[in-house]
Amino acid sequence: MSAGTVVLVGTAVFAVGCATGGTGLRDGGPAHTEAVAKATPSEPAPDDSVSASSGRPLKKVDPVGLLMKDPKVSTEVKRDLKPCSGKEYPVDVSYGKLTGGPVVDIVVNVLSCADALGRGTYVYRSDGATYENVFSDEQPPVYAEIDRGDLVVTKQVYGKSDALAYPSGEDVITYRWNGEKFTEQDRVHSEYSNVVDGGVPPAPVTSQKN
Repeated sequence: MSAGTVVLVGTAVFAVGCATGGTGLRDGGPAHTEAVAKATPSEPAPDDSVSASSGRPLKKVDPVGLLMKDPKVSTEVKRDLKPCSGKEYPVDVSYGKLTGGPVVDIVVNVLSCADALGRGTYVYRSDGATYENVFSDEQPPVYAEIDRGDLVVTKQVYGKSDALAYPSGEDVITYRWNGEKFTEQDRVHSEYSNVVDGGVPPAPVTSQKN
């Protein structure tokens, strides 16, 4: 875990094949994570309030509630955001310092139930008693993480003939808060070669934009 990332709060490991029928979320590529977490829309417990100086949220936040009330979240994502099983939503939540505010920020990744594919990613910043959406990407497959105070977004790249399990490459984009919005700081593109006739593919060719 990186130094700028706070331990996931109120989440648990989310198995890739959690539901046979899925939620109807559009498949677009594997999420950039080995274990995908889920968050349930339960009410915060009374003892969830802690000091902002500890690098943790003042209280747990209902990520599903944030998404459903957010006008910046597309109608399609809201319509398809349903539990995979029981009350377990395909939502990955992390808390950490991104915008320099007194309260830690919230990163929410929406996934598909059937394949745990990144459907959309959002960043919420505390605005007094409410949270404001200050970043969103709904071009799947997409997955965001907090890395030492930066927002790192990973997007799988597919060619026309690529199978879902074998993307052509990957873009890793680093964003930094400039006081008003997130701006791109760095972009790394890696191209992959699929295994052919049982052979071992060469190392990925990586290009970097500073």
